Amino acid sequence: MHETIAVVDDEQDILELVSLHLKKNHFSVREFSEGSSFIKYLDSEKPDLVVLDLMLPDADGFEICKYMKRKKNLLHIPIVMLTAKSEEADTILGLELGADDYIRKPFSPNELIARVKTVLRRIESRRETETPEKISVDNITIDPDKHEVFVDGNKVELTSAEFRILQLLASEKGRVFSRNRILDYLWGNEKIVVDRTIDVHIRHLRSKIGSASKLIRNVHGVGYKLEE
Repeated sequence: MHETIAVVDDEQDILELVSLHLKKNHFSVREFSEGSSFIKYLDSEKPDLVVLDLMLPDADGFEICKYMKRKKNLLHIPIVMLTAKSEEADTILGLELGADDYIRKPFSPNELIARVKTVLRRIESRRETETPEKISVDNITIDPDKHEVFVDGNKVELTSAEFRILQLLASEKGRVFSRNRILDYLWGNEKIVVDRTIDVHIRHLRSKIGSASKLIRNVHGVGYKLEE
């Protein structure tokens, strides 16, 4: 069964080019030139990955990304952002919102295909290697199999990056993980972000886990650890 890639871009030539190369590489493709039609599609279908343009006529790609990461049934769908913007701040914002990769226009179709395959492999590798056993640290319970986190028995919705950071810290309670180590864990050799992105993820994570935020300790000049 072929993996389904949703491509959302209002530039018809780019939409056709990306779709053509994806189909050549044996992917099923769904094309969307507007954000609204893509959101409607998500009501009934779940693609394996989304190639999402940031500049759409009726929507902001960042807002679509935020929408997907707020929805429990869409949260784990990987997103590759596609944009003409070149500022580092946009790259960081996209990844902070939960995007898995970021490609700037103009781009090589072969590079895009390589990035898509890499993201899909990385997601599959995570599923195969992550332990299904629940992890408990103080009032936090992490269920890797269901990709769920509970604090004091209440479920907390986290982005994929936030979940994986918490899982990494909890996997070796008390160990200090450097920002670089966390970046490697999240994006491997494909990381294209600066280490301060981790500080933003940690800040968001702390705000979501409430009373358990005190368990995440900042070791000045080194990184972070989870400790009771």
